Amino acid sequence: MHSTRMPAVVLALTILICLIAHPALAGLGGHTAFIIGPISSGPEATKQCLECHEKHADDFMKTSHWTWAITQNVNGKTVARGKKNAFNNFCTSIAGNEPRCTSCHAGYGWTDNNFDFSAKTAVDCLICHDTTGTYTKESTGAGNPSKNVDLLYVAQNVGKPVRDNCGSCHFFGGGGDAVKHGDLDSSMAYPERKIDVHMATDGNDFKCQDCHITKDHQISGNSMGVSPGGKNHFGCEECHETAPHKESRLNQHATTVACQTCHIPFYAKEMPTKLAWDWSTAGENRPGEHLDQYGMHTYLKQKGDFVWGKNVVPEYAWYNGHSGAYTRGDKMNPNEITRLAYPLGDIKDETAKIYPFKVMRGKQIYDSKNNIFITAKVFGEGGYWKDFDWNKAATLGMQASGLDYSGEYGFAPTVMYWRINHMVSPKEQALGCLDCHGDQGRMPWQELGYKGDPLNNAKWARKK
Repeated sequence: MHSTRMPAVVLALTILICLIAHPALAGLGGHTAFIIGPISSGPEATKQCLECHEKHADDFMKTSHWTWAITQNVNGKTVARGKKNAFNNFCTSIAGNEPRCTSCHAGYGWTDNNFDFSAKTAVDCLICHDTTGTYTKESTGAGNPSKNVDLLYVAQNVGKPVRDNCGSCHFFGGGGDAVKHGDLDSSMAYPERKIDVHMATDGNDFKCQDCHITKDHQISGNSMGVSPGGKNHFGCEECHETAPHKESRLNQHATTVACQTCHIPFYAKEMPTKLAWDWSTAGENRPGEHLDQYGMHTYLKQKGDFVWGKNVVPEYAWYNGHSGAYTRGDKMNPNEITRLAYPLGDIKDETAKIYPFKVMRGKQIYDSKNNIFITAKVFGEGGYWKDFDWNKAATLGMQASGLDYSGEYGFAPTVMYWRINHMVSPKEQALGCLDCHGDQGRMPWQELGYKGDPLNNAKWARKK
């Protein structure tokens, strides 16, 4: 029996001619003539995409969105680090928790350490290119599509990414809306101008890639938490002048103060974000439901105590474009607060500026004999959320990470810095002089290395 499917080259040329003649086909319905059903799984959809887009898959598979790691310098060492092996103060690590964590991987079937990163049909094209708004992934399905998704309909209606595509993962990092990123949540899909002037539908109406310039699927920008040594940065000066103000004194500030510091006076403007997580109290049988003024849980037996915040004033620190981080297996001191990801720079560093941050505070499990943090298995068979057994969760999680576990554990404090770059306010809502200076100013001058508010004494100003 002869196949009725067109050869790949002929099909590609046909598509190209159609798109040139009818550009609208690149959007909704643009692939109806070329994607053939039935499609019962994500890899089946990708197999058809590859007939024309194999090079795009090759390019994508070189990116950190696929590998969840990049080669970078962290704390003076060259390492392959990323989401796949970073350590955080939310659910600690993906090790042993893959089916839950990898629901945000742009691929299918990453269930454990044996995932085949060379399998092109495991690439999930639809998560970034769906234009129907109907494509979702199973929350615990290792990246596989939800069972109720019409995969044929979605695959026939693909196009360039919009905010919803990126947001399907980045708005919901940490397991829920606004949990991890204080400046990224579902309100940013179609925000009002007061939320973000760049992405507002009545503002610039930017798509994510208008700032995160993309070439060959390599998307500019690195998260401090997973890529502290990343060099693929960009800033406001890509569009704005380095001295953008009519007032010269404000332009003088720009040599020391980052644009975001004045122009993002608050984050988590619409949705509350998680600010603290104490795992040490998990497992307690506390009667009743524990909610705060935002309707968010402040205690869950599975997870412990939480603190949430809304319309939060950022914390401020020097940042020179480089970061430090805790690496799995590093020694720690349980009597000190361990910084899991943090900005580098200080008042004497001419390359550093004052930036705004969300600072996530945690108290999490560590090996009290080896003095290293534990990558706990919290999800699935043997996980803490099912058995409420920390020793078992530690044993299985450390096995998945390839780390030794002594069998003894405790809980220790941590902090993790998250840069605030989104939720830029209209210029008329930017910080004024007395928001930072004066009796009620928000700037922690002495923590930043100043003797005091430089407005009170010019000799205290930064010397450059």
